[in-house]
Amino acid sequence: MASSLPSRPLALVFSLLFLIIAQFYHLGLAHSHGFPSLAPQLTYHGGPLLTGNLDISILYYGRISRVQKNAIRSFLKSLNSVRAGHGGGIKPMVSSWWNVVESYQSFVGGRGRRRNPPRINVKVVRVVTDTSYSVGKIMTTDFTRILVEKATARRSGKTLAMIVTDRQVTVQEMCTGKCVQHGAFGRQAYVIVGNPETKCPGACAWRFHREEEGPQGVVLQPPSGNVGADAMIVLLASGLADAVTNPFNNAFFTFGSGPNVGPVGAGTACWGMFGSGAFPGYTGKIRVDPKSGGAFNTHGVRGNKFLLPALWNPASSSCWTPV
Repeated sequence: MASSLPSRPLALVFSLLFLIIAQFYHLGLAHSHGFPSLAPQLTYHGGPLLTGNLDISILYYGRISRVQKNAIRSFLKSLNSVRAGHGGGIKPMVSSWWNVVESYQSFVGGRGRRRNPPRINVKVVRVVTDTSYSVGKIMTTDFTRILVEKATARRSGKTLAMIVTDRQVTVQEMCTGKCVQHGAFGRQAYVIVGNPETKCPGACAWRFHREEEGPQGVVLQPPSGNVGADAMIVLLASGLADAVTNPFNNAFFTFGSGPNVGPVGAGTACWGMFGSGAFPGYTGKIRVDPKSGGAFNTHGVRGNKFLLPALWNPASSSCWTPV
């Protein structure tokens, strides 16, 4: 009698293991938009957060398209808006995602948990454009300092410098897993975001591009119709959450592994998750615009839709997504 065993038993074992893992998450163990078994544990290290009125100075370095600038502007305006979408209040909203970032204020030091932490009001106070690539097309730490000073006009305080580069610029360490970077020069915090459309898209834009390594998930359509714009929004959101909750690398963070080598924070600890039931190669439950086919999980101002990354939620010690 011929054997009924497969000729490639090892391949079968791995296939079955993958299916078991998938079912494990879909059966509700990643519940309430949280992923406790996947979430690293962020620790508070005693440093300050960015709170109150958060002024942002943006430097567009290179030739950033109008679509990309509009997407960034709309995302930032949506953070504090409670009237997202046409008609107002279409849920889930970008502001709900931002509420989780604001909630970190309740977990600082020995303070008792506050049910309604103070708002962090975001306002763009300065926009600078550098289309001449004044420090070249390879972004190193030394050049970042120059551009941060240019963005802020050397004014410190609660201004957050936001450097956005175009697809021709190579950001240092972007292709080694640091898809978005944040840090500080003295008391001046900054976030730097590159355009991953052509620079390491398999590592830093995989939800809109085929993944470079690991399980191959479905490639999603960008909600704005522009891969560069929506990939940058994901990175920008991740970096902004990290910068607010760990501006000087002494507040909320832990050490990651795999694609998140080094310190990770509120916006990068749950890398690759966008909806409930996420697992490696699968973004989780999201929504699809029936008209454009774009994938999204939040609504912003003027009817704009965004795909925002999961956040580490200090209240549940798990990864949280809007859907």
